[in-house]
Amino acid sequence: MMRLVAALAAVWCLGGVSVAFAQDAALVQAAKKEGKVVWYTSLAIPSSTAIAHAFRTKYPGVDVEVHRTGSQRVLQRVMQEAGAGIKNADIIHTSDAGHFVLLKEKGMLLKYTPRGVEPFPSGFKDKDGYYFGMRATLSVIAHNPKVVPEKDAPKTWKDLLNSKWKGRMVSAHPGYSGIIMTHVLALVNLYGWDYFRDLAKNSLHLVQSANDPAGVVASGERPIGVNGAEYFYYKTLKQGNPIKIVYPAEGVPLVVSPVAVAKDAPHPNAAKLFMEFIFARESQQLLADREGLYTGHPAVTYPPDKPKLKDLKLLNADPDELEKRNAEIKKRFTQFFGA
Repeated sequence: MMRLVAALAAVWCLGGVSVAFAQDAALVQAAKKEGKVVWYTSLAIPSSTAIAHAFRTKYPGVDVEVHRTGSQRVLQRVMQEAGAGIKNADIIHTSDAGHFVLLKEKGMLLKYTPRGVEPFPSGFKDKDGYYFGMRATLSVIAHNPKVVPEKDAPKTWKDLLNSKWKGRMVSAHPGYSGIIMTHVLALVNLYGWDYFRDLAKNSLHLVQSANDPAGVVASGERPIGVNGAEYFYYKTLKQGNPIKIVYPAEGVPLVVSPVAVAKDAPHPNAAKLFMEFIFARESQQLLADREGLYTGHPAVTYPPDKPKLKDLKLLNADPDELEKRNAEIKKRFTQFFGA
């Protein structure tokens, strides 16, 4: 009897595998007929082109058309094109989770759950199945150790308020970057707007993208970054540049960057195939190995010189709050920093 049960179970499992295989093959063929997937993304160009190259290599015949800009401009373009009746984007990816609350409310996302997201933690998954966290970024402090010795460097967010750093710091802008939008909300929830009012007194140099401070700090032009994408600082460091990353003990903003299929995607099968690809363990490991990013996949491993997320105090931002306070954050930041 036991042998019969085992045999039936094996047949059932093999049947499930063959069905899944047939579904995969059908999706690949349908994607090849469409020929390409159009990806609107805020992921840095070197990283997004590396992902696109890996996809093309795995699925020859299906191109990836990468359109990269800052998170806020990605959303602006999506909304403008929708208003004009233009259907161009297949995949939407930004680092402002509030965008996906808005897009879902407006019925602009296709409900599609890639199989790879099953083991991801709940913070990476929309409960209704419309969008999922493709990557996670930390926003950190960084300094140039050739200009600012480590013993003197700021270690906490409030250390940045010291007037001795006036004219020596750089910040990215929440009006361009979803990572910085999330960073500002996390620190407003921690310290209130007074923190940013006092920080602005130190005459910061403003740049757009959360990736931009890394180059400014490495050049020594402004040797301290008050925020910025940790993975880009890490990549800049690995290229031999003088960068020291600081993970403040009070908490580090965690930015989960969602991705979704557009409701009116002109290449829906290629879009679904891309979603399956990006959430596969191999792709998630690629993000960690080549780009220095964190992901929600529990089996992904990280370079030994990067801290484990479980060892950091993380500051999470609620997507609904990000959406509700988007205009307030842009207005108050501009009010304090003058741009």
